[in-house]
Amino acid sequence: MNTRHREHKYIFVVGGVMSGVGKGIATSSIGVILQSKGFKISLIKADPYLNVDAGTMNPIEHGEVFVLNSGLETDQDMGNYERFLNTDMPEENYLTNGMVLKHVIDKERALGYDGKCVEPVYHVTEEILNRFHRSVRNTQAEITVIEIGGTVGEYQNSIFLEAARLLKIREPKNVMFVMVSYLPVPGKLGEMKTKLTQNAIRQLNSYGIQPDMIIARAEVPIDQKRKEKIALASGVLSQDIIAAPDIESIYDVPINFERDGLSERILSHFRLKPRKKDLVAWRKFVSKTKSVKKIIKIAVIGKYFDTGDFVLSDAYVSVIEAVKFSAYWQNVKPELTWINAKEYELGKRKVSELKNYNGVIVPGGFGTNGVEGILSAIKFARENKIPYLGLCYGMQLAVIEYSRSVAGFKGAHTTEVNKNTNHPIIDIMEDQKDRLKDGKLGGTMRLGAYSAILKPKTLAYEAYKTTRISERHRHRFEVNSNYIERLEKAGMIFSGKSPDGRLCEIAELPKNVHPFFLSTQFHPEFKARPLSPHPLFTAFIKAIKRKVK
Repeated sequence: MNTRHREHKYIFVVGGVMSGVGKGIATSSIGVILQSKGFKISLIKADPYLNVDAGTMNPIEHGEVFVLNSGLETDQDMGNYERFLNTDMPEENYLTNGMVLKHVIDKERALGYDGKCVEPVYHVTEEILNRFHRSVRNTQAEITVIEIGGTVGEYQNSIFLEAARLLKIREPKNVMFVMVSYLPVPGKLGEMKTKLTQNAIRQLNSYGIQPDMIIARAEVPIDQKRKEKIALASGVLSQDIIAAPDIESIYDVPINFERDGLSERILSHFRLKPRKKDLVAWRKFVSKTKSVKKIIKIAVIGKYFDTGDFVLSDAYVSVIEAVKFSAYWQNVKPELTWINAKEYELGKRKVSELKNYNGVIVPGGFGTNGVEGILSAIKFARENKIPYLGLCYGMQLAVIEYSRSVAGFKGAHTTEVNKNTNHPIIDIMEDQKDRLKDGKLGGTMRLGAYSAILKPKTLAYEAYKTTRISERHRHRFEVNSNYIERLEKAGMIFSGKSPDGRLCEIAELPKNVHPFFLSTQFHPEFKARPLSPHPLFTAFIKAIKRKVK
């Protein structure tokens, strides 16, 4: 094996007891803490799904699909990784069971294994390890933290655990296992219970893996007595059991981990010494989140509400965080209200309620549900000069509303909703037509980072302060080029276009018409970070502040 791999350190993060305990945030927090100690860090997500990527997963059930610069559609945890580390993740850092198995089977079909019997252990596990090593080579990281999706004991993630076990055997000094487990405090008993975590550790032991550290998720911090109880039953040292109580903000997690000595214990395990101690910028941001008092009210008009509000934050997580980052650095606290567009469409709510909000956002989406409700909300925001930010679908519908109400294109629509509209203001991209006809849907949209050229003296240019940008996309439909000139004559400004001038990337209204009405075909929320908020979200927040005063 390459000596570079031997020198490299791997930390596997696995889940115990139940899903949803915060493995992704734990992984991100471990990453940012070790990064602050002067090490080059890389974070990997290994998802147990048979989906080849996350693009075909329902956002209502699975949460947001996060898009990397490369165009790979991934789990939302990749977004947390980028936000915490303040860096772009390469596509090598995301893999699924489906992705790995497809590669192995395609290779077998092409006689890539020279006629050997292809088996889960060796061939599938080696492909998993090859991907880990490829990430190490490409990122030049010194420590890689790998989150294995799901929970210990689930059949789906057993092949990833087996690969991790094999790596530990080959490089015992370079591999560490961290279990994120839940310790309930039953209301009637009022006592933190450790037995479930003890059982989860034994389940992990059954795979031939002994955890080196436990991150103890609970409503309250785990006390020393429970630490010692788990240590006695599992063989994990009590000082390697880190408290992870419920907190107000996920951005408090790295600070809490450090309070319990996480980085010291990890570096001690690998016999490494910190090169610096620097969470200053992170602590400054966290302090901002707690100190700002002035509230601004923002309405988010969305589509993905069908399984209850608790899923909502997952469906639009990048948008939520992008708003927070810009707002906190502008010394205001955002209060987001989620409005189901279908309620406007069905008359259950009146769009006039938007006059009570300081700003309106329409995030991305697909399909026909709630479209007329969204259009009515956009019209109200435009006519009543409420700062408006549209993202992807929010741009397409903003252009449609303007086409109907101002440019005079009666019945204007998107062919995604009405294929027979007389005015297909939004139409499918030319290179997408054959793909749809052939049923090639997965991973075939316009995906990933593309450049755009900005028009000077526009809202977009004032926000970015440059004429050339790069942003991430995820769409099949675009503004119909046959209508661009007529829409511009009607007063709409297409302030951002593709370098060849064919595709409209940003649409806005002049400042003398509206204080802030801007929408993007791309997804700026994917590039917003706590320590570097996105300029368009910041411009939106600044416009709100000018009106609120």
